[in-house]
Amino acid sequence: MVEGVDVPAQDRFQIITEHPASGLIYDPTYLGIKRTDDIVMVQITLSTGRKLAQKRKLIERMSEILAENPGLQPHDLMVNLVEVAWENWSFGNGEAQYAV
Repeated sequence: MVEGVDVPAQDRFQIITEHPASGLIYDPTYLGIKRTDDIVMVQITLSTGRKLAQKRKLIERMSEILAENPGLQPHDLMVNLVEVAWENWSFGNGEAQYAV
């Protein structure tokens, strides 16, 4: 995210959840992409305003990094970007730090 959409390096708030194969439902050939049971689904919530080129760079870079380590095939990476307005974030202290 730092490389792709200019997120500050200290902005590290992540939830990683693993599911058994029985807990994943996916279409193995949706849009003509042949997926395997190694599928990884990534959902990223980010502030509205990134340009399409940045989003494409992010997804491409994620695919490259995960191919290098742990060896995930690009066809097994699904990414969903969820954009929210800046004023909808609170990083603590009961404040909406980005609301202006």
